[in-house]
Amino acid sequence: MQFNIFRRRVLAMLAAGLAVTFAAATANAEPLTTVRIGVATAGGGNPISWGGSPGSVARLNGWLEEAFKPDGVKVEWLFFKGAGPAVNEALSNKQIDFAYHGDLPSVVGRANGLKTRILLVSGARNNLYVVTPPDSDIKSIEDLKGKRVSIFRGTNGHLVANNLLNAHGLKERDIKGINLDTGSAQAALASKGVDAAFGGQEFFKLRDQGLVKIVYSTQGQDPSFTRQAHLHVRDEFATEHPEAVQRVVDVFVRAAAWASDEKNRDALFKLWARSGTPYESYVAEFENQQLAVRNSPLIDDFIIGRYKAVVSDALKLRLIRREVSVDDWFDPSFLQNALKKQGLEHRWTSFDVKGQPKPQAQVAAAGSGG
Repeated sequence: MQFNIFRRRVLAMLAAGLAVTFAAATANAEPLTTVRIGVATAGGGNPISWGGSPGSVARLNGWLEEAFKPDGVKVEWLFFKGAGPAVNEALSNKQIDFAYHGDLPSVVGRANGLKTRILLVSGARNNLYVVTPPDSDIKSIEDLKGKRVSIFRGTNGHLVANNLLNAHGLKERDIKGINLDTGSAQAALASKGVDAAFGGQEFFKLRDQGLVKIVYSTQGQDPSFTRQAHLHVRDEFATEHPEAVQRVVDVFVRAAAWASDEKNRDALFKLWARSGTPYESYVAEFENQQLAVRNSPLIDDFIIGRYKAVVSDALKLRLIRREVSVDDWFDPSFLQNALKKQGLEHRWTSFDVKGQPKPQAQVAAAGSGG
């Protein structure tokens, strides 16, 4: 009995100590004047944006600016042609506070000591394609052996490309891999500077212009051959400005809800097309796929499992040198608050580690965060 009383007192003292530490951290923080969000793509359009993610809905509608305007806080969006690796550098240098980022580059950043929290998913199950010039004799992944193939190394498509090669009896060393960013890969294909390229929805535009053909697609296949993207925040910023983090997450969840509504499909693709990628490309990318699956913000078992797999694959390919933890990387607390405030706790389906819908009983037990 005395031991239990003592234990409760110790726990109370620890809790009080943590509260004091947290209060001190927020009290000593500089007043917030600007929220800076990095996006792992060069983007396009005016204003510069990107497509294929609920985050771009918030960007194009000005919802974050609207949320912070009453406090006079400015919102800055920074776009990086160097994609994930460039965003890691910006996070490391504290040039940005939040980042829209892919799974592999974020894992690499974590392995190199970046301290961030993954807040929500913002673009799940992104497809990957193999494209070639229209007159190419390449008809399958097996035909890539010995060919000049563009792979944007260090991005979330890099590991999926390697996994697809492995699934078809090849390794990256079996091709003549050329590291090109998205724009350079498109130019190289059009000029036949490469024989093939791995990439995303950006290649549909070239296909519709007759400049390339798609010889392989992950659409409708094993969801482990897809790419995931998320919103994460520097841990230091989250500690100093938790209210700002909640406000950002609230807006991203609002955007995810709108982007998940099938009645908005046409309007969504037209909105995304303002980034410079044609409307028809999004129609093709999301063909026969539910918006609520692709645009769900949930951190479920499938998402956590994919990030663990990325860590494992990155170690095998020596893209990282040490194991990194995943479970303590996700912070669903802000997401759960946003879901509750907006009455969206049951809006999206949670998926198991294989990407299959969870039985409702399991979902209820797991909670809104996964």
